[in-house]
Amino acid sequence: MELTNNNITWVNFDLLEKFMVDVFKGLGVPEEDANICADVLITADKYGIDSHGISRLKPIYYDRINIGIQKPVTNFEIVNEGPTTAVVDGHHGMGMVISKKAMEIAIEKADKYGMGMVAVRNSTHYGIAGYYCMMAIESGMIGITGTNARPSIAPTFGVENMLGTNPLTFGIPSDEEFPFLLDCSTAVSQRGKIEVYARENRKIPEGWVIGQDGKSRTDSRQILKDLVTGEAALVPLGGIGEETSGYKGYGYATVVEILSAALQDGSFLHDLSGYDDEGNRIPYKLGHFFIAIDISKFTTLDKFKKTTGEILRQLRNSKKAPGQDRIYTAWEKEYLTWQYRKDKGAPINESIAKEIIEMKNELNLESYTFPFEE
Repeated sequence: MELTNNNITWVNFDLLEKFMVDVFKGLGVPEEDANICADVLITADKYGIDSHGISRLKPIYYDRINIGIQKPVTNFEIVNEGPTTAVVDGHHGMGMVISKKAMEIAIEKADKYGMGMVAVRNSTHYGIAGYYCMMAIESGMIGITGTNARPSIAPTFGVENMLGTNPLTFGIPSDEEFPFLLDCSTAVSQRGKIEVYARENRKIPEGWVIGQDGKSRTDSRQILKDLVTGEAALVPLGGIGEETSGYKGYGYATVVEILSAALQDGSFLHDLSGYDDEGNRIPYKLGHFFIAIDISKFTTLDKFKKTTGEILRQLRNSKKAPGQDRIYTAWEKEYLTWQYRKDKGAPINESIAKEIIEMKNELNLESYTFPFEE
């Protein structure tokens, strides 16, 4: 298989999305749910969040369903509900399906009462957090979500991976062509970005990962193995120790952990490792939370959007550092990436291409022909 353009081939989004739908269906995911899962993944690729797009299809979803630690058919159960709240048990089904339904409930409650919050337990990886905040934005609301994850982050002054990468994500409507959408982990970098470096056989920057000796690690491929065994841990936002305020990222990661476990009587910390005491693979039992806030209950949506837009414009127009010609606000770069990619598609490297071919062959999806196969 020969890839073009320095081992990168651009592949049409519609083709990739259709393929992902068929892969999910081939694994036993119902068609409606398969469409949701594929939409979440392709949205990541469209906006340049390549660590959470089709690159995650095989290692996160395909493989986990095949080894039996994730269920293709989702049993979405509301176990507790009030006027503005709900608790959901996902029973280890498809995290994207569970999460979309949970945010829909939060939005519905916010539309009626001004605010809505849904807490989820026993879920699985839900893709990019920003997808669910965009749902709120499209409904004229503020969206907030977070999720815990398998242990990766060491607490400040520690070296043991205890907390997940635990994104705390906010989506806010604006009068511009793009919203304010802050979607990032509470670690300096997330596992998915290290996976990208490993696929490209590159070392990660100093200060992303800490070893048992308390020193920074850079070998991306070895780090991915050591994150599983506990020999390495991600560093919280702010960096190693207190000097650069690593305790702030550690604190925010803990907030997400609590809100993803305590409200819904869910699992946390090492119980999310994906292994039992004998080392056998088990479901990850992740927790999420979703908050929707109806702006119209406070002020008019137009006034809110205008004020938000003015804040963002003034930030971008402020005095720039020497040598810098532009200041960005959250989701602006992602929007610009979409403008660049919408006619090109997603960049597929050799590693991902091999995974696509493997899934295609195993599921007998021979009707698909990709440009990297030519």
